[in-house]
Amino acid sequence: MPAQTSSEPRFAILIDADNISEKYIKIILDEVSNAGVATYKRIYGDWTSQRLVSWKNCLLENSIIPIQQYSYTYGKSATDSAMIIDAMDILYSGNVDGFAIVSSDSDFTRLAARLRESGMQVIGMGEQKTPEPFISACNQFKYLDLLYAAQRAEAKEEAEAEREAETAAEALAKKKAGKGTAKKTIKDEGAATQKKFKAKSSGVEKAADKQAAPEKAAVRPKRSPGDMGGDASLAAGTEADLGDVEFSELSRAARRRH
Repeated sequence: MPAQTSSEPRFAILIDADNISEKYIKIILDEVSNAGVATYKRIYGDWTSQRLVSWKNCLLENSIIPIQQYSYTYGKSATDSAMIIDAMDILYSGNVDGFAIVSSDSDFTRLAARLRESGMQVIGMGEQKTPEPFISACNQFKYLDLLYAAQRAEAKEEAEAEREAETAAEALAKKKAGKGTAKKTIKDEGAATQKKFKAKSSGVEKAADKQAAPEKAAVRPKRSPGDMGGDASLAAGTEADLGDVEFSELSRAARRRH
């Protein structure tokens, strides 16, 4: 047996495509990666059948080698025999430390027991419908349908949590925007009120000026008929002398005086 070049256990993944759905492929690879390194990744089935067409993209994305095995008679699967033969070949090559047998078929019970007898770590994977003898023949067994349901539930919870976080962020943004609008409204209202107050004050001042104008006009001193707009008051006794006499009716001496 050649010496190991890695400290991690090496596993051969053998998948029965007739009993396993392609939706479990990620779970299968993840479970094996938790135990060690997948050295062989093979899947067995009749790839001329339309029933296995959905596996095509899955195999390409995960670098899984499809092994063609025709069905010799209707209702009988030759896939089990092909898997068993390859498993024994891999066992005798000495290149692996364990096997992952992926199937819900009890036909692999004897194979699992034989591999364990050779010191191999055997991980069985299948749905809950897997017969108990095959489950007991493995070192450990993974229920793919339960793991898939748990994975879906976890993804749903994460999506809901992310959606709630986004909703909370949007609500916070709207609240901040609302505060900014309220502050702007209060500021605008204050400016409008101040403007109205200034306008009102200006109106009061103008009204006071208009009211004070006649009073100022009333106390202005009378001018003599010859006054050219100056502010000098009439000489004492002049108003008494002239009274309301028209300038044209004044005597010549009075005209000269004025």
